[in-house]
Parts: sequence; structure tokens; C-alpha cells
Amino acid sequence: MDQPGLDKHQLAGFDVRLRGFSRPVEFEQRREGYRAVFRYETTRVESQPQATQDEALTLLIQTLHTQGYRQLRTQISFRGGVYLGSQELWVEYPDPPSEPEPVGLIAKMMKWFRPRTAQE
Repeated sequence: MDQPGLDKHQLAGFDVRLRGFSRPVEFEQRREGYRAVFRYETTRVESQPQATQDEALTLLIQTLHTQGYRQLRTQISFRGGVYLGSQELWVEYPDPPSEPEPVGLIAKMMKWFRPRTAQE
């Protein structure tokens, strides 16, 4: 999939089971635009095509947030096909606001039976 001249970022954070990870994000250039692609274990997440690589990366981060990934940050390691190593700063993406805690006895009991998320 390596297409010469495209950016590559390192993405780090916590998955839905609160396990830390660091994986590359690569880009594909299509007729419709750029697509950001993230692979983690058996999961492949890709953004819809966007006009720029930065827009595709932002959309990918938003998608991962909706899936429960937290404390995400990226560091560009290739820009335009040129290796930058780790000299660039990390960019952090704030987690979306969490849902308010439910009130009442039944709501508290229901909380016992639902799966835990990365926020808990």
C-alpha cells in the first residue's frame, strides 16, 4: 500500500479495553481524494476520501473516538515521502465529552450489566 510521496503518522492512545497502543496511519490516494488507514490487531479502520491527508486523518480520529478509543495523539513520521523520524511534535486530540452519569436506583442497577468502556 505504500504510495510514494504520501504522509505517514504514528498514532498512539488507548483502545476500547484500555490497552495502550502505537501504530502507523498510512494514506491511500484515490480518484475521490485521500483516505487514512489504521490497522490494529484484526481491525482495519479507514476514513472516507477527503480533499487533503490532514482532513482524512481528522476524520479517522473522529471515527476512532466513536468506537471508544481514547487519549489519541499523532506524530508525523513521513511528509511528502521524506522521513522525519521523531523530530516533529505530537498532536493530541481531546476525547469527546462523556455522557452524564445516570441517576436513580434502576439506572444504577442497569449500569452493573452493561459492558465497561474506556472511560470507566
